[in-house]
Amino acid sequence: MNEQFILREYHKTDHRALENVVRETWKYDRFCSPKTAEKLAKVYLNSCFANQTFVRVAEIDGAPVGIIMGKNVDKHKCPLSLRIKWLKSVVTLYISKEGREISKIFKCVQEIDKELLAACKKDYKGELAFFAISEKCRGKGLGRKLFQTIVDYMKSQNISEFYLFTDTSCNYPFYEHLGLTRRCEKKQAIDVKKEKGDMVFFIYDYQIRT
Repeated sequence: MNEQFILREYHKTDHRALENVVRETWKYDRFCSPKTAEKLAKVYLNSCFANQTFVRVAEIDGAPVGIIMGKNVDKHKCPLSLRIKWLKSVVTLYISKEGREISKIFKCVQEIDKELLAACKKDYKGELAFFAISEKCRGKGLGRKLFQTIVDYMKSQNISEFYLFTDTSCNYPFYEHLGLTRRCEKKQAIDVKKEKGDMVFFIYDYQIRT
C-alpha cells in the first residue's frame, strides 16, 4: 500500500474520528461497556484540547488517523469554550455508576503524573500533551513525522526541552527510539474490573539540538 498522509491543522469535523483513535489506542472497551468507552474517549480528548497550544492532525485518504498536541507552559490559557466542552463531557460520563467508577482511576493517574513531575525537579517550559495514532497506520513513519512537528513548534517558541507523561499501557519504547530520556517512574497497582495488575508510569523528556 502506498497511502499518502498529510499533516494539517485540526478541524471540528475530526473530533469523532479522533475519539475513536483514543478509544482504540487505550483499549477502553476492555474494561468498560461500549457506551462508557465512547464517553470516556470524549472526556479524554476534550481534556487534551484544554491542555494545548499547538495541534497537528495526520490524515490518510481524507480521514484523521493521528493527532499530536504540544503546550507552551508559559503561554497556555484554556479558552472558556474548551473548558465548558470538557466539563459537559465529564457530566455525561458521571451520569452512570460505571462512568463514576472509571473516573476514579483517571483521577488517580492525574495524581501520579503530578507526583512524577514534582519528583523531576525541573522547570519544563514545554509539554508533549497528547500523541496517538490509529493502530492500522503505525509503522509507516507517521509517528516520527508528527513528533517532528512538536520539535519544530518548540523551536519556534524558543523552548529547548519538553516532557511527556506515558505508561506501560502505551507503546512507551517508541519514545526511546525517538531519542527521549526517561526521567522518573512509579509503579502503581491498578484494579478496574477485568484489568488488574501493576502499571508503571513515566516522565520522558527531550533535549532539542540546536
